[in-house]
Amino acid sequence: MATYSFLDVQAAIVGPGGVINLGSGSGAAEEGITIEQIDELDTMTIGADGTPMHSLHASKAARVVTRLLKTSPTNALLSVMVALQRQSGLLHGQNTITINNLATGDVITCQRVAFGKVPAITYAKDGGLIEWEFMAGITNVTLGASV
Repeated sequence: MATYSFLDVQAAIVGPGGVINLGSGSGAAEEGITIEQIDELDTMTIGADGTPMHSLHASKAARVVTRLLKTSPTNALLSVMVALQRQSGLLHGQNTITINNLATGDVITCQRVAFGKVPAITYAKDGGLIEWEFMAGITNVTLGASV
């Protein structure tokens, strides 16, 4: 496939407080959504004689950041959701985020997701964007599945 469009990205967060669209149609900023693994997959240790040893890490934790335009109504929905989830540990870390790109076949599933922090708010000449950060305990990524 030779083309890409954010219009093909479907993304949502599901958890206490609702189901909220984070993909196309959410008022996403140009910078869109980023999924970044938190831990390394491997630690390589070199022995005294130069022999390498690889240690495979089990962590599938990731940081997910979605960037929305300042005027996106999705910001209000997320602010209500985070306020609800901050009321009790029973509600914290109970979200799931799914991201699918229909054109490329990418499928990303994030489980045991918590709000990482309340976003920074800037009032300036231009409206700018609001970054929502989530911490995902388990993230499974499949890029370019058959379409």
